[in-house]
Amino acid sequence: MSIRPTALVTGARAGIGRAIAVGLAQAGFDLALLDLQEDDALQESAALAKQLGARAVTLAGDIAAIEQHEALLDAAEQAIGALTCLVNNAGVSVLSRGDLLEVTPQSYDRCQQINTRGTFFLTQAFARRLLTRTTATAQRSIITITSSNAQAVSVLRGEYGISKAALSMASRLFAVRLADAGIGVYEVQPGLIATEMTAPSKARYDAEIERGLTAIKRWGQPEDVAQVVVSMATGALPYTVGHAVPVDGGLLIPKF
Repeated sequence: MSIRPTALVTGARAGIGRAIAVGLAQAGFDLALLDLQEDDALQESAALAKQLGARAVTLAGDIAAIEQHEALLDAAEQAIGALTCLVNNAGVSVLSRGDLLEVTPQSYDRCQQINTRGTFFLTQAFARRLLTRTTATAQRSIITITSSNAQAVSVLRGEYGISKAALSMASRLFAVRLADAGIGVYEVQPGLIATEMTAPSKARYDAEIERGLTAIKRWGQPEDVAQVVVSMATGALPYTVGHAVPVDGGLLIPKF
């Protein structure tokens, strides 16, 4: 069994997930990196972690398929040792932005099945494993990436906001349930982060940022999110339970 802390990071092929993998590798973690396919992008995430001295393995799986969760956790632990950290980063946006009155059941269900249901049950499976281990040799944590849209209304992608708001509640529920076991459960709420997912909206938000949408007049970077995740995973927030940290440049602060 590894004496180093270990983490499973979902949605690790690029963007925020890749930055989290790199950040955790820098902090001394060994990593299991999960995405839908073990493609070149996921392999690159692993290669970057390995360059920093981490053991890093790649896994293919769909978190929406909850029947796969135990096998995925088994595979991760067989490769890098007993897991001490879960980073729930995998998620999807809407099939298409549009009028709330035109949201389709397909788009709504997709957000719920992946963002909310899949993440909830993976967290449940991971938490059960942690609780079976009577001796904790490292800081144990569960960190869930939600969104500023867990709070801020975006009527052009309502089903996404609903799924993230529900996931925010799930994070707090697990935080209270697991606090007495010494397991830190946290939430990160990214705002406008420059990734593949936000690229289609770049021109629109460039102008909004310049007009003061965010207090810090720039796009957030995946590394900004990763720094917060690393702080949570390494126990830098003692005596905190269920904290949600916005990484949004002041987007959610009321301004006038």
